Amino acid sequence: MSNLIRRNHGYDLAPIGTAWDPFRIMREVLGWDAFREVEPAGSAAELRSFAPRFDVKETKDAYVFRADLPGVKQDGLDISLTGNRLTVSGHREQERRETNDTYYASEVVYGSFTRSFTLPEGVDAENVRADLKDGVLELSVPKKPEVQPKRITIGKTAEGQAKA
Repeated sequence: MSNLIRRNHGYDLAPIGTAWDPFRIMREVLGWDAFREVEPAGSAAELRSFAPRFDVKETKDAYVFRADLPGVKQDGLDISLTGNRLTVSGHREQERRETNDTYYASEVVYGSFTRSFTLPEGVDAENVRADLKDGVLELSVPKKPEVQPKRITIGKTAEGQAKA
């Protein structure tokens, strides 16, 4: 039979006249922390810097970039296209924290970021569109008409005449 260890640190579960904190009681009496299981994903280096993730897709007409940027304001973003290099830079300001607040988890990261993408040849740099709405950035980089796919019909010439 295994030994049972009773954990009693001399604390009353609800001392009279004090604020009742169930998390403190669980930590002190039971030796259990409800928030210990809340572990952020990723490496420690990833957690210290704000690096938004992008979805990138190709449509028939354009390359579409989409990123969740909560807390990033429009004037805190810089988007540039140099040659075939698309660069998105920005900054998310840290919220003010009160010194007497107790945090059980702090996973939101703040600071500056820069993401760059190399685009294929044939993008229309003059007609790039960027929208930031509800914390979601969407960039549309159109393709030039000459690089968009053209459908070729079998049995027809370029003028639409049937082959002889």
